[in-house]
Amino acid sequence: MYAVIQTGGKQYRVQQGDVVYVEKLDVEEGANVKFDVLMVAKDGEAAVIGTPTVSGAAVEGKVLGQVKAAKIVVYKYKAKKNERKKQGHRQPYTKVEITSIQA
Repeated sequence: MYAVIQTGGKQYRVQQGDVVYVEKLDVEEGANVKFDVLMVAKDGEAAVIGTPTVSGAAVEGKVLGQVKAAKIVVYKYKAKKNERKKQGHRQPYTKVEITSIQA
């Protein structure tokens, strides 16, 4: 069984036991979270697609921690003007383990 959930403006295909990195959630480590379910599919059965969400379906997960992605370097310059700007960015994420899917 798998489900498609939405959080942080993005959609994720998850199964029970998966560990996903979602956009940062304002919850503490060890807390449980629930997600909006857009689609649920069981093995050998037709998928149930919500409008926009599937009523009665729930996906629960456990927050494993708040993490940051690898640093990216943004470097801007203008030729012949001696104008340079170097900037770094690390995107914050929340590491979530999917504990259960109810259809």
